[in-house]
Amino acid sequence: MEKHGDEIEVTEREASNKPRTSHNVRIVLAVSLLLAIVVLSLVWIIPALS
Repeated sequence: MEKHGDEIEVTEREASNKPRTSHNVRIVLAVSLLLAIVVLSLVWIIPALS
């Protein structure tokens, strides 16, 4: 942020207020979802086979 007289200049990143995290959160959520689906499917399928 820079001040020139009465004007204040901010960059797009400063103005947008977006978090600076990477896409790791999406990857963790996707892997967790897939793992939960696999585990719950196995819990349901294995007893059904016997």
